[in-house]
Amino acid sequence: MRTFPSLAALALLSACPGAQESAFYTDPEAPYDSGTDDWNDTGGTAFDDTGDFGGEDEEGFPMLTPAATDVYVFVANPDRGTVTRISVPSLEVITVEVGEGPADVRTTSDYAKAVVFDEDSDDVAIVDADTLDVVRVGVRPSLNAMELSPDGRWVVVYRDADRVEAGEDDGGGGGVESYNEISLVDTETYEQWSMVVGLGPRQVKFTDESDMALVVSDAQVALIDLTVAEPEPEMVEVAEDPLDPQVAEEVVIAPDGGYAFVRQYGADDIVVLDLVAADVERLPVGANPTDLDLTPDGSKAVVVCRGSRELWLLDTADPESTAQVLSLPDEVLGSLLMTPDGTMGILYTTAVLTERYALWDVATDTFEVHDFVKPVSGMTVSPTGGTLLVSHTKADAEDADPAGTYYGQWVLTLMDLDDFRENPLVLADEPTAFAHSDDGRMGYFVMEGQPYLGVMEYGRLRATPLDLKSLPLHVGTLPTTTWAYVSQEHELGRISFYYAENGDLETITGFELNSGTEH
Repeated sequence: MRTFPSLAALALLSACPGAQESAFYTDPEAPYDSGTDDWNDTGGTAFDDTGDFGGEDEEGFPMLTPAATDVYVFVANPDRGTVTRISVPSLEVITVEVGEGPADVRTTSDYAKAVVFDEDSDDVAIVDADTLDVVRVGVRPSLNAMELSPDGRWVVVYRDADRVEAGEDDGGGGGVESYNEISLVDTETYEQWSMVVGLGPRQVKFTDESDMALVVSDAQVALIDLTVAEPEPEMVEVAEDPLDPQVAEEVVIAPDGGYAFVRQYGADDIVVLDLVAADVERLPVGANPTDLDLTPDGSKAVVVCRGSRELWLLDTADPESTAQVLSLPDEVLGSLLMTPDGTMGILYTTAVLTERYALWDVATDTFEVHDFVKPVSGMTVSPTGGTLLVSHTKADAEDADPAGTYYGQWVLTLMDLDDFRENPLVLADEPTAFAHSDDGRMGYFVMEGQPYLGVMEYGRLRATPLDLKSLPLHVGTLPTTTWAYVSQEHELGRISFYYAENGDLETITGFELNSGTEH
């Protein structure tokens, strides 16, 4: 499922009628390169899409993010080798030492532990959420990414090839460096297993039951059985040409753990991996598949074939049964977002500058084409499915009116998915972080270089900016509440908490000094 990047600071012209334009306005950036000259101003296309537009954008913004339980927020402090636990609502602050350069912190699904990847000291720190006891487990050097299993027991630390290719990884390894080693850590027994997997892993996936881990590379997938005493990888070839493998862009796993589906860039088929037999089949689909998702109930794998303008639905329990194929409207549509109840899909593209999108009525398998106010950079839907949030590019479509209200602006649209009312909000800068409450009532975002927290009321389709004491880094919510937290730039650490029930905003400055609360 697509999600647009979370938002880091909010300044809204349309959401705050009395605001001064000078507080929000920023100069337009350089023109956006659509990658093609074939898009025409009628909304249709004059090309046969064989990938000329490039892939759909599925990348988020990598950043250091706090992790939350139902009563605590954990914040890693990379420069000090510590993790701070903040209690909510008391805002009691306690800091504990972990390893060097904590780069990622996650909390387990039972909220019992915080798991920290210490990138500089090559270890995983397992922190008891209540007692703050810390156990550090060493991992292989030169790794840069961590994934935690759904049940919170297993951690895989690996070297993400996508980060390396994007220039976000500084290597290291003390003169010896591996690009296909991983470490598997058991957070209950504190055991660690080092393994060699396929060259250049791109992602790690777990089955819903956390009984198997998949380490996905372009040429191979490593299957790791987590139910045995001594886990080890079973390698399965997924590339047709191992000497020139296509990039493995997406992997989804059927809920029952029987099959995994792999979409490779530029391949007109889907790799179906039998996780029990460790066999591979290739199922032909339409031209240039650009998105692969599961329906919310997990019964279907949905493939968006942008080149042939088709939607292919594969049975996840019996992938080789006849696929259902739907013809899409005559538009560029390469990405799919489905509502949580599975009754509606929104098809759009991030590959070209177009405002067009299509609504898919799943019950009737019909499509309606509509326009947004600007091209799309990404979208997400509230947890209850009532509100669609669309993040737009600052760049405009080729035929856009330069005198238009939204021309050259950053825009976020809130849309009611019952009656399709929409409220486009003009932003001061690019949204960089986003979160919403579990009950679907509230949403929060921040923007690049703007000292605001954006508070969205989904039922009213409106947003309000709240002043922060410094620039925000990340925003999140506490599970089962409507409360939000936003970490901010400060040499000793700063985090604010917003309580939607009464509108209070409380700030803690100086984690390690246990500084007082500011209102």
